[in-house]
Amino acid sequence: MIKKSASNSFSEIIDFIKSLYPEEIPVPLHAPRFVGREKEYVVDAIGSTFVSSVGEYVDRFEEMICRITGTAFAVATVNGTCALHIALNLAGVQSGDEVITQPLSFVATANTISYCGAKPIFLDVSRKTLGLDPTALKEFLKSNTQTTNQGCYNKATGKRIAACAPMHTFGHPCQIDSIAGICEHYNIALIEDAAESFGSFYNGRHTGTFGLFGVYSFNGNKTVTCGGGGAIVTNDETFAKKAKHITTTAKVQHPYEYIHDAIGYNYRLPNLNAALACAQLEQLDFFLENKRELAKIYQDFFGLLDIPFVCEPDYARSSFWLNAIILLDRKTRDEFLKATNEAKVMTRPVWKLLNQLEMYQDCQTDALINAQWLEDRVVNIPSSVRI
Repeated sequence: MIKKSASNSFSEIIDFIKSLYPEEIPVPLHAPRFVGREKEYVVDAIGSTFVSSVGEYVDRFEEMICRITGTAFAVATVNGTCALHIALNLAGVQSGDEVITQPLSFVATANTISYCGAKPIFLDVSRKTLGLDPTALKEFLKSNTQTTNQGCYNKATGKRIAACAPMHTFGHPCQIDSIAGICEHYNIALIEDAAESFGSFYNGRHTGTFGLFGVYSFNGNKTVTCGGGGAIVTNDETFAKKAKHITTTAKVQHPYEYIHDAIGYNYRLPNLNAALACAQLEQLDFFLENKRELAKIYQDFFGLLDIPFVCEPDYARSSFWLNAIILLDRKTRDEFLKATNEAKVMTRPVWKLLNQLEMYQDCQTDALINAQWLEDRVVNIPSSVRI
């Protein structure tokens, strides 16, 4: 994959990336860009005195999310982790249940399952999409489960498999229609972890819209950010109302009394953050087009070096949140990470597989051949919008 000596090839890559970001040393992995009406909207929110979880910008933010994703309802949350927790909760995931997901993901995917008292099952990913492999999902369910009127049950543990939570890695849509069909066949709720794929489309349909719920993140390093921020989307009005209710401490509306009718969470997005998010969403098309141009530049450059670049699947239009390359082996990966970061070009490895983390080492898995192969080789490279 690397034709020249490693040191020479790394130097060429470092110089090239620096040339793409000549005004930024060190070159960040993914820095936010505030080039629109961010300050104007934030100052306006401050002037309104509505800086907490109620305000005009929260409502506007939710309306914009619906319009962009094509969903009927959106509920703003303080971050993507909270959004996924509530989605799993409302999907009926309970203590003692199991939830299928992928090991190649940020830790929040597994943590939110644990918040519900459930346990993850980690199945392999596709080398093409880096997301949950529908073939692995189908084979696991066929060989290891039985279905009853009460749901799908794991033969080995006797536990109910309540949900499946695939993640669209780095903004590249996984084969979500196939996954959705398999989940429907086995009566398993589908919750899309679309935290990294806001602005990504699968065959013309926005990610996060194929299951019972989809969730997004607007963390500081995402394509669109408001410092934190998250959102739940659904086409079910009843679920949307429940989501809004329990993310605002399940408080019953009353002029002055504090009455709560359920165990709720203080997960609502503050109006101040929503103001920033609205200004960012107004620039989404510009951000996405800019990032597509960068991805093409990278693809052409790394093609000359015979280093595979992670491209969008044929059926998808990806957001290219984080660009990635695939190196020869783990040794080359580690050498590359050391060289680039020492040269003040921020790169990072893909996450340590979740099943290898101390708290998840006893979770059920399949062979995870592709996930391990990718962990040994994938590196993220600078992906900020270029101004």
